[in-house]
Amino acid sequence: MRIFHVLLMTMLLLFAPAAAQAQGAFGGGAPHIAAELTAESAVPQPGKDAAIAFSMTPEPGWHGYWQNPGDAGLGMTVKWTLPKGVAIGPLRYPVPETLLISGLMNHVYEGPYGVLAKLTVAPDVPLGTKLPIRVRADWLACTDKVCVPEGADLALDLIAGDGAILPGGRAQFDGWRSHLPRPLGSEASYAVADGRLRLSVPFPAAASARDVHLFALADGLTRYAAPQSVTRQGDRLIIETEAGQGLKSGPVQAVLRTGDHVGFLLTARPGAVPAARSATAQTVLIALGGALLGGLLLNIMPCVFPILGLKAMKLARAGGDERAVRREAWAYSLGIILTCLALGGLLLGLRAAGAAVGWAFQLQDPRIILLLLLLVTAITLNLAGLFELSAFGGGDRLAGKGGATGAFWTGALVAFVATPCTGPFMGAAMGAALVLPIGAALAIFAGLGLGLALPFLALAHIPALRTRLPKPGPWMGRLQKILAIPMALTALGLLWLLGQQRGVPAILLGLGAAAALAIGLWWLGRRQLHGRRGGLAVACAALILFAGTAILLPTHAPAAAASEKGVPFDEARLASLRAAGKPVFLYFTADWCLTCKANEAAAIDRDETRAAFEKAGVTVMVGDWTNADPAITRFLEGQGRSGVPLYLWYAPGREARTLPQLLTPATLTALVS
Repeated sequence: MRIFHVLLMTMLLLFAPAAAQAQGAFGGGAPHIAAELTAESAVPQPGKDAAIAFSMTPEPGWHGYWQNPGDAGLGMTVKWTLPKGVAIGPLRYPVPETLLISGLMNHVYEGPYGVLAKLTVAPDVPLGTKLPIRVRADWLACTDKVCVPEGADLALDLIAGDGAILPGGRAQFDGWRSHLPRPLGSEASYAVADGRLRLSVPFPAAASARDVHLFALADGLTRYAAPQSVTRQGDRLIIETEAGQGLKSGPVQAVLRTGDHVGFLLTARPGAVPAARSATAQTVLIALGGALLGGLLLNIMPCVFPILGLKAMKLARAGGDERAVRREAWAYSLGIILTCLALGGLLLGLRAAGAAVGWAFQLQDPRIILLLLLLVTAITLNLAGLFELSAFGGGDRLAGKGGATGAFWTGALVAFVATPCTGPFMGAAMGAALVLPIGAALAIFAGLGLGLALPFLALAHIPALRTRLPKPGPWMGRLQKILAIPMALTALGLLWLLGQQRGVPAILLGLGAAAALAIGLWWLGRRQLHGRRGGLAVACAALILFAGTAILLPTHAPAAAASEKGVPFDEARLASLRAAGKPVFLYFTADWCLTCKANEAAAIDRDETRAAFEKAGVTVMVGDWTNADPAITRFLEGQGRSGVPLYLWYAPGREARTLPQLLTPATLTALVS
């Protein structure tokens, strides 16, 4: 990997001049990362130090690199031309961000940033002396697909003076300084065994540390793309990851990120590192409990509850056949748990390959929404009595092989359609699953499935609960038709979501596909009335219908209209608002997230909330995750979450406060009261 990095650096250095000339022909000479050389004081005082900075502003979708760029990339190089009596120290970079692309870890900046340096004017330089500062700076600008070598000849004309600093310049440089790594003060220790690096960092137990990541200043300390586990042991942070190749014994330096562009410069020497205690096990237990509770709450969702109701009805039909009841319950549960494990494993695999995805990622694909629309349409028509399908509660083969098989696939479907919803306990649990070892992560996904299956398991294994179920009778047919109503509403919601993702043409395509499927199922129902078959033919036709409609779906999302709910999420704008001392309410939502929509209707989009926020000058910022957005995904990860909803309150001058996942108007208005 480092060979690739060295070759890239060599090629860029050799061909940068030609590329710079070509840029004028193809891109009009406009750089993708604009650079400006600026000074904190235009009149630096002789005998004193002053600060200058490269103000770097990447275009949206582009990024620059830290001094150690990681597996690929290139930091900035400079060549100074200075007047007599002026010296400039090494570049000082802010704490970087991580960006994983195709398995390569990059240390980058995706928003505006400042690279600082110390300027020293000799004591014998007379006041009033002109100090022309010239520099040739070269850097690499990249997206996730292409890199362009860029550079500029920058100039700064200063005059030796009294060192006065204008308030605007001080505020700008103070903002940049706040993102520089601070000296840790105490030395860390590290140990390497069996290819694993363990680092013990002195860090007060009361101090905040989130989104922790270790950035090595030089090659060899770590394998950049390897996962890093962090545990707290009193006044220490224990970091464990894969050691780099060729790590030699001796002192090493690194930057430890402990927040949003906040971190410490540390020196570590070989030494004893305390054994990791059971913090990871404790985290797993807490996350597992959240996943269980969250899965349990998913049973009341409109796309899940009707199916659970039908399963309960089948238990009522089963009478006292305990073996059949329990066999079906475990088949149903196995279908749910294996589907949750499959979705969780796919999520972890995509993330390991460099994709920025989170929980319920599949619902950001309109083809999956179309598939769910057709499935839910079929379930609705089954519940309404248009045709019979034992897998969804319409048959009587509970005690046979068909009953268990049908129960398994029913459970798989329940897990698949329930993933858009995250209850009050699931957000942190799913976020924890993405940073824990793979075995612990899969245990949390399995816990979610177990929570979803618990009501049916309880009915199957506790006869006292089953005896409270109503006895079989004509009411069951009426209830089945009533349960078709929430499923029909779910189908309408999916149709609306398809339109949100791909516009009106997608709605028309989805509606046409659902209508065609309904005609096919009506034909099947008519044949069933006369004792004839046709299910296989309808299933094949449905697959062809889905494939054809999926191909015809628009490939791009409709142009976003101006939102009346708030300004679109932008991390650079958020930083600007916070630097200006503005209060910000930031929330992340998605059109497929029922909890998000309920909170918006019940609390956020209320007149009293809007009035209170407007009176207090609160900026409402909205992160819409309906379609895949890597920037939002990375921000959610930084907050320890893997999905939506997430609600953050930024009071002036304070760090983010995470609000509950169930909101009320009183919760929000109290923020500004």
